[in-house]
Amino acid sequence: MTLSDELDKLAALRSSGSLTEEEFTRAKQRLLHGEPVPPNTPVASAVNSFKRSRNDRWFGGVCGGIARSTGVVAWVWRLLFAVLFIFAGAGLLLYVLMWLFVPSE
Repeated sequence: MTLSDELDKLAALRSSGSLTEEEFTRAKQRLLHGEPVPPNTPVASAVNSFKRSRNDRWFGGVCGGIARSTGVVAWVWRLLFAVLFIFAGAGLLLYVLMWLFVPSE
C-alpha cells in the first residue's frame, strides 16, 4: 500500500467520524515522518504503563503495582482495598478485576 493510499484511508476515517482531528494529525505525522508521536495526556501514558508487581505482592501484585505507579506505599493501597471490602465487597470485586485484566510486569 502506498503512502497516498494510507493518507486517503486516514482522511476517510476522519470524515466518517471514526478519528478525531487530534488522532488524525498524530497518525498522519507517524506516516509522514516515521516517528512515534507521544500522547499529549500524562494520564493515558500512566494507565498504559500500569502493571502488577512481581516483587511487592501478597496475592496478585495489584497494590504493589498501584504503589509503584502512584508513589504511595503499598500498605496504604492494601488498607484502602480492605476498607472497601468491608463496605459491600467493592474492594474484593475491584481487586479481582484488576488482578484479571492488568498485565504482570
